[in-house]
Amino acid sequence: MVVDTGLGAVPPLRLPGLTRRESTAEAVAGVLREQIAAGAIGPGTQLREEEIARALDVSRNTVRETFRLLQYERLVEHALHRGVFVRIVGAEEVRAIYRTRQLVEPLGLEAAVEDPEVVDDLERIVAGARRDAGAGRWDLVGTADIAFHRRLVGACESVHLRAMFEGVLAELRLAFLRLTDSRGLHEPYLQRNADIVGLLRAGDLAAARREMHAYLASAEQQVLAVVAAA
Repeated sequence: MVVDTGLGAVPPLRLPGLTRRESTAEAVAGVLREQIAAGAIGPGTQLREEEIARALDVSRNTVRETFRLLQYERLVEHALHRGVFVRIVGAEEVRAIYRTRQLVEPLGLEAAVEDPEVVDDLERIVAGARRDAGAGRWDLVGTADIAFHRRLVGACESVHLRAMFEGVLAELRLAFLRLTDSRGLHEPYLQRNADIVGLLRAGDLAAARREMHAYLASAEQQVLAVVAAA
């Protein structure tokens, strides 16, 4: 059955099964979160309670709790009298994301420059991303880019920063989904990630900070241009 949401006809959801036996809201949220991050459920898509309950063989109460979890993570929003939709990240949200990144990620640089193990981890992530780029798997390059910045902030060893940054990364994924050219988005930053690793390896924190600032400013303008065009 094809449903017309007003945004055009869309096919019914085809969701993978739950990865654990118990049917909990957290498990359902994990499935939907992965599908949203992968672009299988795009921004603006309506999430229908009954359809998800049927697809994953869970109760509608479980799905309602799932929606509350995803709304807290700012991945979905409830439109009065219309239902629950995957959020569409606009220009102001993009600016807020990058303001936060400009504040937080330099803290990761400060921690990483003192920890060779973190630099090793970052280098491995970049090497894996280069392999994926060589194979033309630009979606995986994007995933590696997220992993790079997650590891960088993780170097601060702060559960509060880590939890906050996960929300930023989730919104960033939504913003990235508005860009149709994955290679154009991720290719320039693959080298820039490698440059940051090199500066950290050399112990040049000041240069690493300058590069991160320029890197994030360029990325912000790139995403904003696409959002404005849309």
